[in-house]
Amino acid sequence: MHWMHLAIAIVAEVIATSALKAAAGFTRPLPSLVVVAGYGLAFYFLSLTLRVIPMGVAYAVWSAVGIALVSLIGWLVYDQRLDAPALLGMGLIVAGVAVIQLFSRTAH
Repeated sequence: MHWMHLAIAIVAEVIATSALKAAAGFTRPLPSLVVVAGYGLAFYFLSLTLRVIPMGVAYAVWSAVGIALVSLIGWLVYDQRLDAPALLGMGLIVAGVAVIQLFSRTAH
């Protein structure tokens, strides 16, 4: 269940982060509400995750998946492009998390 809590936390954070652009500096009420609610939900479920998963591992997974999903939403919704170095850097972050998940005894 702890991995499900982490997944919910990540999705809520990605929704909140994606809504930040639409909130326009918190001048638009509905997107601003999505930001605040999304981050609240994200941190609640992250706190549940940290009961079982070590903080560094949870945050590494949160960061890598969040970066990939927010970048994908930026591309699909906001027509934002990433160059090769940005994509390479994100790939290295995801690869680092994969190494932790596959080879570290800390992650289990």
